[in-house]
Amino acid sequence: MTPRPAYPGVEVEYDEWRWRVLAEKRAKAVKIMEALRPLRVEVIVHGSIARGDVDRDSDVDVVVVEPVSPGIVELLLERAGYRVRYREIVQATPNYTPKVYFYLDEAEEQVVSVPLAVLKPREREFYRWGGELGLEGVRAGKRVPGVNKDLVLIIPTERGHVEVELEGNERLAAKLTGVSLETVEERIRVLSRRREHGRTGVFVKRPVPPGKSVEEVVEEVARENPYFRRALGPRRV
Repeated sequence: MTPRPAYPGVEVEYDEWRWRVLAEKRAKAVKIMEALRPLRVEVIVHGSIARGDVDRDSDVDVVVVEPVSPGIVELLLERAGYRVRYREIVQATPNYTPKVYFYLDEAEEQVVSVPLAVLKPREREFYRWGGELGLEGVRAGKRVPGVNKDLVLIIPTERGHVEVELEGNERLAAKLTGVSLETVEERIRVLSRRREHGRTGVFVKRPVPPGKSVEEVVEEVARENPYFRRALGPRRV
């Protein structure tokens, strides 16, 4: 048996149930990502599906990394047999890039997000921080390191994963996830604040009602909110 690398943490060995849940959720991710291949831009799955530390309630978070037409994304999903149950436009803070989210089931387990402008470098690093994989990586059964919402660094092993507390291991997290130390420190501040004070909401959260396109509602919000309009920039949809 191959010994695991000597990381300063605790190894969690997966049972048959967890491997099966991971395979089921990855199959869902592959189907969505294949539907979006005609976009010819980078599409990833993010979070526990990429790391491997899933449970039954884990979301299948598929991210279109580059700004593309939300209407085309929705059309491709519908052509692949999906019925988009709910759409919403979200801007986390006045300085963050607005995104549109497409929820593909009633439980909101399967979701596709699309930025409405080019992501800032720090925002792009966020996905690497939590763990990300492209379509070929998912198909090949790869798993990648990433940090979960409890500020635990998850490092995949042959038998499962190693859990490493982030405090005191910030440089290890930066090295394994491929992000800057500044991003690690920022995410620690943000998530620690949420632990202490709870989630404080988002700057913009606007549902897209049936009968309206995402583009129409984006224009409405942009007229009303100068911070939202500024964040869209010259590449506004």
